[in-house]
Amino acid sequence: MRIAVYCGSCLGKNPIYAEKAAELGTVLAQNGHGVVYGGSKAGLMGKVADAVLAAGGEVIGVMPTHLQKRELAHASLTEIHFVESMHVRKAKMVELADAFIALPGGGGTMDEYFEVFTWAQIGLHEKPAILYNVNNFYDALLQHFQKMFEEGFIRAEQKSLIHVVSTSEEVLNLLKKHG
Repeated sequence: MRIAVYCGSCLGKNPIYAEKAAELGTVLAQNGHGVVYGGSKAGLMGKVADAVLAAGGEVIGVMPTHLQKRELAHASLTEIHFVESMHVRKAKMVELADAFIALPGGGGTMDEYFEVFTWAQIGLHEKPAILYNVNNFYDALLQHFQKMFEEGFIRAEQKSLIHVVSTSEEVLNLLKKHG
């Protein structure tokens, strides 16, 4: 499987984010999974890519040309696609991936995660969209998901689309379940 990994182009303040990003990359590669991601060598994105490559795995980057200098494209990837916009980037990543994982990140990470989650809700794909809840990063979002459910904005049958893990082993188990 190829897994799209959404995460920050920064490292965040707690070193556990970089540690878990690298661990995830290593575990994915060691289990034969390729990674599709934003193409940067910076932040958590770079940590994931470097770990996958160090473990002998495939890494495909998808980067809008306007971010090429700002985020510094990773020079050692298996493959990189330069595209004209964020919209094209997201669509290309969905096309290339069999599952999606959101590590901690900012607005871009949330944008990418919510797009694939929404597409699953409306039946455009059946690929799992996973929140990797490192250091309880997504706890407040999970509370909000519960509020959306309680208030009738997420239907009962859609609640099963919210996949949350807190270890790379749980990621592998979920991928096997949906593989």
